[in-house]
Amino acid sequence: MCQTTDSKPTFKQLEKANLGDHFDWLSLKSQVKFDKDGLIPAIAQQFDTKEVLMMAWMNMQSLEETIETGRVCYWSRSRQSYWRKGEESGQIQRLKSLAFDCDGDTILLSVDQTGPACHTGRRSCFYTSVQGSDVEITSNPLIDPNELYKK
Repeated sequence: MCQTTDSKPTFKQLEKANLGDHFDWLSLKSQVKFDKDGLIPAIAQQFDTKEVLMMAWMNMQSLEETIETGRVCYWSRSRQSYWRKGEESGQIQRLKSLAFDCDGDTILLSVDQTGPACHTGRRSCFYTSVQGSDVEITSNPLIDPNELYKK
C-alpha cells in the first residue's frame, strides 16, 4: 500500500519507510544537510550505463532549479556562480532522477550526459586509477578541451 505523509520527515525517519511510500518534497527539503558553506556534494551518473561521470556541488537554489527544469545546475565554488552543465561546452546533463543518500548529505543524479562530462574532454572525470603504487590513465579525451571551451 502506498503511503503519503504530510508530516515533516527526517532522513532518520525515512530509514523505516517501505518501498512505495511517498513523502512531500517541500517537507523533506528542509532536512537536506548542507555544509557550512550551504553546499552538498552531487555525484552525476549516466542513467543507462551507470558510469560515474563527475562530482560537483549544489546549493538549495541549484538543487531546486535542477528539479524544476530537468537540466542540471551546480554551484561553482571557483567562479562563485551557478553553473548549468554545458552552458559553455554544449555538453549538457538532463536529469533522469535524483536521490539522496541515507543521511541526506549527498545527492546522486541520474543524468543523460551529452558528450564528455569532464572539462578535460573525457567522458568521466574519474580517469585516474590507482592500483597499489601504480597510477594509470584509463581514458583519452573524446574532444580537445580547447574545442569544448572556445570563447
